[in-house]
Amino acid sequence: MAVQPNQVNKVFYDPVHGHIALDPLLVSIIDTPQFQRLRNIKQLGGGYFVFPGASHNRFEHSIGVAHLAGKLVQSLRTDNELNITDTDELCVKIAGLCHDLGHGPFSHVFEGFMKEENPESNWKHEEMSVRMFDYLIEENGISEIMRNEYNFTDQDFQFIRELIYTPKPPNNPNPENRQWSYTGRPQEKSYLYQIVNNQTTGIDVDKMDYFSRDCHHLGIKCNFSHERYLVFARVCIDEELGTQICIRDKEAMNMYELFHIRSYLHHNIYHHRVTKAVESMIVDALRAANERLSISAAVNDPSAYMKLTDFILQKILDLADPEHPAAPGIIERISKREVYKFIDGKVFRPNDVRHVDLAESWEEKLQAWVEHVRNKAGGHQLEFNAQDFKIMPIKINCGRNEDDPISFLRFYRRDEPNIPIQLSRDEISFLLPERFAEIKVMVFYKREDERVVDLMKRHIEALWEELQRAPENQSEVPLLN
Repeated sequence: MAVQPNQVNKVFYDPVHGHIALDPLLVSIIDTPQFQRLRNIKQLGGGYFVFPGASHNRFEHSIGVAHLAGKLVQSLRTDNELNITDTDELCVKIAGLCHDLGHGPFSHVFEGFMKEENPESNWKHEEMSVRMFDYLIEENGISEIMRNEYNFTDQDFQFIRELIYTPKPPNNPNPENRQWSYTGRPQEKSYLYQIVNNQTTGIDVDKMDYFSRDCHHLGIKCNFSHERYLVFARVCIDEELGTQICIRDKEAMNMYELFHIRSYLHHNIYHHRVTKAVESMIVDALRAANERLSISAAVNDPSAYMKLTDFILQKILDLADPEHPAAPGIIERISKREVYKFIDGKVFRPNDVRHVDLAESWEEKLQAWVEHVRNKAGGHQLEFNAQDFKIMPIKINCGRNEDDPISFLRFYRRDEPNIPIQLSRDEISFLLPERFAEIKVMVFYKREDERVVDLMKRHIEALWEELQRAPENQSEVPLLN
């Protein structure tokens, strides 16, 4: 059915944002098999196996992002000099709606599967989202509607793609010499690229929705107010960063709350040790079933990829046979709560283990440690090897690696709303965090022998010491003695 631009918006009720009114074009995108697929992909991946409230999916998150994207554009449009058009606003909302179309089963878990199964592919769900967007609008005749009824041009379609997958801008301190690498919109509208996926500050409506939504479903208080951000955001031109979305100076602590809740969720929810154990098992199950079901090959065909959802685990069970017991066996263990055993975990400053990370030698360190323990425990008569363990380095930061993300944000004062300023930390508070990144390393045992768990726990300090020992020759990785 053709969509007319003058049709009445459709209203949804959302538990986080209340009533949401969406343009008929966005509704036509929602009412497609490609978008409805997101109903069956958990927002928090394996987190639902740990937190019963974490039952929300990418579907409602995507609608929430579209809503907030529209709200932010409408707030910025109060400045008539920006010349933001209706098409600009619609493109940003469509990008917010479609930014997660490329997620696979259990969201980021699938990226972990692809990284282990095909490390050379460098597969990203954002790039897949662009492909799925193109597939969606062509398969359902929506591209024709966008051109004929909404007067979309090739440049508008490219703009949406760039908003969904926004490569990092060139790092040139001089804005006059900074090459503009996007073709969807000119450089004077660069602020539009900071709404859905902000590569400059990491502050965008994607995070605002999923922080609020995750907290809502988990029963956690979120002290960051995205409503205040939407009210106080405006566009200014900064000599160093160029055209930027800036925020009132009095909102500085509110912005730190955004990164505080991010840190809390990563530590206590997203990287909960049982969550990571379950997600590691899901990855192993997918890898064990991959040759038979061609799971990784589906990323090359949008029509096949559309069929990949969280139901893949049930499909693996339904197709179980005695000749391929590994994958169904892992899934049955998850159902029985027989998850991988947590040996221990430790938080490191990035500098302490940078040599390991740069050399990507985590597995080598793990193997050396396992061999070290085997030699020390020669009389224990326990059977284990490095393949029975999994080391998991998790990088946690505030969006700008080890830098304070607020240092990349520009503010304005009430009496000078068009002049962007950078607030010093002392102007904001003397109680601000000093560090903004860490690497959390966790070690798991895949089998169920408690004697091995106890033995490895007694020797875990040897692994932590080895990870922090920088080799004299960076090309060599020393073994434990």
